Amino acid sequence: MEEARYLGLDVGTKRIGISISDPLAIIAQPLKTISRSPEQQSIAEIEKLCKEYDVAAIIIGLPKNMNGSLGSQAQDVIKFTKKIEEKIKTTTIFEDERLTSVAAEQMLIEQNIKPSRNKPLIDMAAAAIILQSYLDRRR
Repeated sequence: MEEARYLGLDVGTKRIGISISDPLAIIAQPLKTISRSPEQQSIAEIEKLCKEYDVAAIIIGLPKNMNGSLGSQAQDVIKFTKKIEEKIKTTTIFEDERLTSVAAEQMLIEQNIKPSRNKPLIDMAAAAIILQSYLDRRR
């Protein structure tokens, strides 16, 4: 089995949740949350992680509307992804992320963690859900 790690991103307006796959690309785990601004700094941090983990591709959550259309949040993520592609020479893949934040909040509630006080945890968990959904579909 070939080894390839994937980085998962949940791009928000304030923060970016980041997850990483295991070397066999079977399991996604939350990695960290970084501030989105300044954007050059957040992109440099993503680039550093790509090098550190020898990432094959970046899986980016695309927040589609429930009817599948792309709203302003999705357009923002697409713009940010273009900036990533200009700076980091790796493949980027969009993954539908409808309801991932809701699922991430639910996971925290089940662990008796208050979502309202733990926004960065929600972002990391959402990034892991986005990446896991991609990994599962890939198999």
